Amino acid sequence: MTVALGLARQHRAPVLVVSRGWMGYGGPCPPPLAGVKTICFNPDPGDTRGEAEYIGALAKRYGWRSVLLVATPPQGIRAELIVGRCFNGAVFLQSAPLSLRNWPYQIAYGWGALFKALVLVRGC
Repeated sequence: MTVALGLARQHRAPVLVVSRGWMGYGGPCPPPLAGVKTICFNPDPGDTRGEAEYIGALAKRYGWRSVLLVATPPQGIRAELIVGRCFNGAVFLQSAPLSLRNWPYQIAYGWGALFKALVLVRGC
């Protein structure tokens, strides 16, 4: 969240979209930032595909031509791939740090989830 908020404070985009994760586990919506519209949501389904579907719907509604995703390295490639399936514009990726203690789980989960995205669930 720190990276996304930093980019929003720099006015890199007029809208900050924050996924609160499955059942809100990502925490509360951040406080409003001057000059930035903030949209917080709980994805349904509560995974990257749910996030991508929501981003695609917002992009269509607001006429966005590009989105900047903020994700940790193990999530980044998969997030970019899946959002690209739900959004026809340019998808950019900004890496966010991940604590060392979370790396083992995220790598294991990330490989499985990437396999699923590449082979099993190929649509938006």
